[in-house]
Amino acid sequence: MDAYLTSLATFVAINVTLALGLNLITGFCGQVSLGHAAFFGTGAYAAALVTTGGFPFAHGVAAAILAAGLLGLVVGLASLRVREDFLAITTMGAGFLFLGFVRKQDWLGGEFGIPGIQPPFAPEGMAVLAILSAILVWLASIAVRRSWMGRIFMAIARDEEAASSIGIDTARFKLAAFLLGTMSAGLAGAVYAHVVQLIVPDAFGFIQSITILAMVVVGGIGSNLGAVLGAVLLTLLPEMFRFVDTYKLLVYGGLLILVMHLSPDGLVGIGRRLLRAVRR
Repeated sequence: MDAYLTSLATFVAINVTLALGLNLITGFCGQVSLGHAAFFGTGAYAAALVTTGGFPFAHGVAAAILAAGLLGLVVGLASLRVREDFLAITTMGAGFLFLGFVRKQDWLGGEFGIPGIQPPFAPEGMAVLAILSAILVWLASIAVRRSWMGRIFMAIARDEEAASSIGIDTARFKLAAFLLGTMSAGLAGAVYAHVVQLIVPDAFGFIQSITILAMVVVGGIGSNLGAVLGAVLLTLLPEMFRFVDTYKLLVYGGLLILVMHLSPDGLVGIGRRLLRAVRR
């Protein structure tokens, strides 16, 4: 496979994994997160520290998933008493705290990050690994959506007070959503770190969090297929139209406004309406 296409497929798969993870938190459970890049970065840094320390790649992946999940639990606990706008601000604050922390730590490379991260496979192998990771998270998301836990998540998203009134421990399930979503981000971070072989704090900033959220919203919030479509579209757009990369925030902001006004259920909703029109 051409090196460019291999790289493109790899980053599409990484972004699909990230979007599916955020969809578990925001789409399924209704917990708006503006700091998902912090969990992505936690996974990347944890994996990089482990593998540059001489341990196998599998240990790095395990460390990434564990570290991101633990941070997700901490942020989830801090977010239990807040909702909607205040929840978004809390998660955004967690993202800024993560950036501030890694920039000041010499053992994390500070502003220069961690270089010399050796991938376990050739680029084609890393692409396959990224795709398999995305498929694994996608299958897990489908299983969650169809399970009793998924139905509880959706009940909390629709009306948390009503869910609580019928005996659902909403705090426990909100934490479960944070744990599952952030573990997925940790997995994506481990793969990303070994693909790019150099990680720096700016790769996990607020813009990255907004980009992941845009993928979920544009694709169709609450839909696994929508998360995949949104991730693919917003990864390929800057490649197909170079001006998008230069004005990324403007383009993504405009897309979010258009989608929320014209089709709140995203690309998946548009597809469903077109399919119904064709059938009629």
